[in-house]
Amino acid sequence: MVSDPDHVSRGKASGTPPLTELFVVSLADAGERRAAFADRARDTTLFWRFFDACTGRPDSLAIDEAAVRRNKGRTLTRGEIGCYASHFSIWEEMVARDITQAIVLEDDTIIDWAYIERLAETDLAARGFDYLRLYAKRPTFQRIVATDFLQHSRTVVELIGPAYGTQGYAITLAGARAFIDECRIIRRPIDDAMDRSWAHGVRNLALFPAPILEATVPSAIGAARFAGKNDPAFHTLRQRAWRQLERTRMRMMKARRFLGY
Repeated sequence: MVSDPDHVSRGKASGTPPLTELFVVSLADAGERRAAFADRARDTTLFWRFFDACTGRPDSLAIDEAAVRRNKGRTLTRGEIGCYASHFSIWEEMVARDITQAIVLEDDTIIDWAYIERLAETDLAARGFDYLRLYAKRPTFQRIVATDFLQHSRTVVELIGPAYGTQGYAITLAGARAFIDECRIIRRPIDDAMDRSWAHGVRNLALFPAPILEATVPSAIGAARFAGKNDPAFHTLRQRAWRQLERTRMRMMKARRFLGY
């Protein structure tokens, strides 16, 4: 994907490359949203660039339509596939360019830049934080992993279960590689796949309170994804049994974390 040089933060001059690259996912023709994000980011010291969101599926991604219908009770929208491909492409770029870690934001977010600047200077791999959510759309089971993380009263928690949302996260190179291995075939929306820590082995960590917010603007993905699960493939006995197995795997992970391992 191509960055937009007119919307790159100048930041502070430095003779060394930054530890963290910052990608802002945005449709190439989303001029108003890009301008609004750039205005909100005008005072940050961080270098960042727009990453042109995908509008289709690249050759590096396959899709299992039958699995999608079984898992979601419907097909994925074009916007969902584009969102999936966009995040997958960022992980691929990280691997191709050997990027140590990245912060990925979507262009409809409102950022606590002072905190994000501190996060960008932190070696997350050294702390074992290969994936760190900056926002989640819904509460789920959680346990405390670290307190006072870079700021008093900012906590890192581990989430187990569907939290949803790709509005913002930090990710290491190891995390990107693990997600690529798990997500190279589309079987569900990308945030569903990223939440399945029991499947890919990357802890679903998150910051509380969240250092970013989602602005109240129309979604670029669309609302069709909230339609009912009407596909018969979702309601077969086999698929019901599979969902029960998923719930069992989640409960087992919760029990292990509760016991401290």
